[in-house]
Amino acid sequence: MEIGTVFPQLEIGHDPQTIADYAQRVEESGYEHVVAYDHVLGVNPDREGWDGPYDYENTFHEPLTTYSYLAGQTEDLAFMPGILVLPQRQTALVAKQAAQVDRFTDGRFRLGVGVGWNEPEYVALGEDFSQRGRRIEEQIELLRRLWTDELVEYDGEFHEIPDVGIKPLPIQQPIPIWMGGMADPVKRRVARLADGWLPQFQPGDEAEAHLADLYEYAEEAGRDPDEIGLGGRMYAVPDEEDEWIDRAQAWHDLGADYLSITTMYHELEAEEHTAHLERVAEVLQDADLL
Repeated sequence: MEIGTVFPQLEIGHDPQTIADYAQRVEESGYEHVVAYDHVLGVNPDREGWDGPYDYENTFHEPLTTYSYLAGQTEDLAFMPGILVLPQRQTALVAKQAAQVDRFTDGRFRLGVGVGWNEPEYVALGEDFSQRGRRIEEQIELLRRLWTDELVEYDGEFHEIPDVGIKPLPIQQPIPIWMGGMADPVKRRVARLADGWLPQFQPGDEAEAHLADLYEYAEEAGRDPDEIGLGGRMYAVPDEEDEWIDRAQAWHDLGADYLSITTMYHELEAEEHTAHLERVAEVLQDADLL
């Protein structure tokens, strides 16, 4: 099981050097990847009917451009958006940007995608929130073609690609696509289309039930369930060292391929996230988990 971190972008601040130091120090500590959340726009929380968890005062560093920066600051660290809200973005542009990140990281990149939940963000970006499920399925097909074919002709429900292509193509052809979400239509989509799944559960009975659904849907789609990777996420609450070991071991026992450790929401200052992760790494290394 490969262990990495969740980029603490809500709390790390805006200084580029602090962000570079974070990536360099987690790499030196033995972590193998960094996952970052995605929101392009924040909503005014005073708007009628709004009850979302984030608003315009929350900082979100754009994942793909941030990874391009961090690729030049690190040696072996891998990167993945967890997740990029794909249906609100232009597909060909995402293909181009992801290919560039894949080049800059020497193939150490996975593209995590999902449909999102923030309708005002869709409106501001010029896309239809109600069509996001159908749109992402077409986007995944098209991304893989743009990453593997020099020229693409495509006429779909949402895209018309008139015999064009991107250059340079990525190192990975195609880049692995992972999907987030837990609703039943999402699990069926993961089973049919994704290289891996980023669920929101923690190990336990709920996780076992969701995984049973996924495996059933994969077999119905003619796929081997073992071909679909599993990525977990866990909080590392300060001073709960035994809990860090137990949670990481539980994900390992569940069969996770990747585990990302979150340090947000514990009143840590920008630089404190890195120091805390260094301590977590020491504990997990002593337990032979990192």
